Amino acid sequence: MVAALLLGVSCGQQKNEEKMGTISEKTILSTIEQLKNSAPESDISLIERGVRHASSFWKESDGSESEFQAFCIENFAKTADEKAVLFEKIQHNLEILYGNYNVISLQLKEPLHLAGDAPTNIDERFGALDPYAHLSDDMFQSKIAFAILLNFPAYSLEEKNRLGKDWSRQQWAYARLGDMFDSRVPASVNQRIATDATISENYISNYNIVMGNLRNESNQQLFPDGMLLISHWGLRDELKSNYANADGNGLEKQRMIYSVMKHIVNQTIPQQVINNDEYVWYPISNKVFKNEQPCEATAEANTRYEMLLNNCRSLMAADAYCPTHSTYLQRAFNQAMEVSDDEIERMFTQVIASDEVKCVAQLIEQRLGRKLEPFDIWYDGFKSRSTLNEEDLSKKTRACYPDTKTFEATLPLLLEKIGFSSDTTQNICKKITVDASRGAGHAWGAQMRSDKAHLRTRVAADGMDYKGYNIAVHEFGHNVEQTISLNYVDNYIMNGVPSTAFTEALAFVFQVRDLEFLGISSENNAQKDALQTLDIFWGCYEIMGVSLVDLYTWRWLYEHPDASVEELKNCVLNYAKQVWNNYYAPILGEKDSPILAIYSHMIKIPLYLPNYPYGHLVQFQLEEFFKGKNIGTELLRIYPAGRLTPNLWMQHAVGSDVSIRPMLEATKQAVKILAN
Repeated sequence: MVAALLLGVSCGQQKNEEKMGTISEKTILSTIEQLKNSAPESDISLIERGVRHASSFWKESDGSESEFQAFCIENFAKTADEKAVLFEKIQHNLEILYGNYNVISLQLKEPLHLAGDAPTNIDERFGALDPYAHLSDDMFQSKIAFAILLNFPAYSLEEKNRLGKDWSRQQWAYARLGDMFDSRVPASVNQRIATDATISENYISNYNIVMGNLRNESNQQLFPDGMLLISHWGLRDELKSNYANADGNGLEKQRMIYSVMKHIVNQTIPQQVINNDEYVWYPISNKVFKNEQPCEATAEANTRYEMLLNNCRSLMAADAYCPTHSTYLQRAFNQAMEVSDDEIERMFTQVIASDEVKCVAQLIEQRLGRKLEPFDIWYDGFKSRSTLNEEDLSKKTRACYPDTKTFEATLPLLLEKIGFSSDTTQNICKKITVDASRGAGHAWGAQMRSDKAHLRTRVAADGMDYKGYNIAVHEFGHNVEQTISLNYVDNYIMNGVPSTAFTEALAFVFQVRDLEFLGISSENNAQKDALQTLDIFWGCYEIMGVSLVDLYTWRWLYEHPDASVEELKNCVLNYAKQVWNNYYAPILGEKDSPILAIYSHMIKIPLYLPNYPYGHLVQFQLEEFFKGKNIGTELLRIYPAGRLTPNLWMQHAVGSDVSIRPMLEATKQAVKILAN
């Protein structure tokens, strides 16, 4: 199935795409001069910026140089009123396009995303279709994109941060419109990106381990029959849950899960045990049995890294058509996150190399009563639920939420508990629907105000277990952000947040209150605040290292564009071990552990991982600001700001830039409180 999809895409690739930026300097200067004369009210710098920006995307097939000049003269908005009318018409029509394309994409992917019958070959093909694939081509061929480039030129990240603090909301909306067509990626390349992303997403969504079929070396079954855990989320969360294990074998379970994870990363996992309940597996010795008879274990080969390489190459194929952000690294950081990869690396390494890590690790050792092991990177004992047995929590969630519709019906109660008024609660929740997910779960936002956001989470036949509930609360936080920042923002073009880190921040704000939503709460005191601080800090320590592995891998790929799958696998494992040895082995032991490469995001959503720890930093500053305030009221003040740059958004939200300092300082104090 995968091979057929890839063949279909590769056969349709265009080998020779036209060169952009064909307009001569003489024509550019002449066009600028004519516009200065015909539009004396206009800002000269904007005329120059707009003409040059539009010219950088013009191809010979778009017209001659004289036709370019005529287009600019005819389509430049010469007054402020003309520009405002043009803007309103564009954003109205873009909402129609993006909103309906989003609905099409969502519905085509339902057989892949939602629980039900196994996807067929034709489901895969439809799911891989990208309704947006030809949109860029169509917008340029119709000259709509050129009208936008000419009248609403793009600004660099540095310019947005420097000038944006003095911009009006209209000026911000104009600047964000200028960001919308700063690349001209051919449909063939976009479709290849979409296809590779769909294939890798389906691979990950069906990567389950049958936990009841695992055995230790004493032939003991540690996990119950019927437990099916997806990599990496389910495995990680099960490992976390065993810090509160009441039957005394939690540590052995954690060591077994850690062994499973290493096999996945190293690609030594037997193919037979992936999403298959016919085989019994001994992860420590890596032996496989069927019907009590030993079988030859066939390693999965390098499928995991083949998926990664395919995604990387399809994304890199777009580089030549992105003049303002000419590498995927720049598009992921400077464009999408609006923070440079150098700044991310600096912030993350400062945190994971800080003295606070040692202090928190010592506190964890005291709480566990043993030396730390590598999997303690997922220590979960600072959460209020850490002393609660997960099966008891699952009994409660199954009783409360037997199906998705019941969970959907209770969403207004969750919002009221966080401080939203009854009217606002109803307005937000009527824009959100809940679906049973095939994968671990996700939130899919609407792209037009008449549509709904979708919350997907796993629900078993006997109801929603605690893992599914915890993920559902996280995804609900995303949905709340998606709904507020689309429906409460002043301009459609400004809808959203500065980057996905800021929607992750709100998802974390909801997720840490999951027990509170269930009616299980503790006193609001200094110790509770200290525990929450350390929970966020230790979570950052964990995922910042994972993010660095992702970042270093991409830097290496640009230095080795012709790398083989085997070479990429070795690269990932080497960086995972290098980061581990530098920042984690001194704390958690075991030199050369590859465990930082386990995250599935790295395979199916390249360079998304840095958004999580960056989002944790945002979350921490928000949580500090929320103390003593009504959270619902503050969220309705903060999130309608829309797509400002990260630092300007944070200044609006809490009065300061995004920073690691507040978290580090609070961590010091938290350790002192809990050590006493």
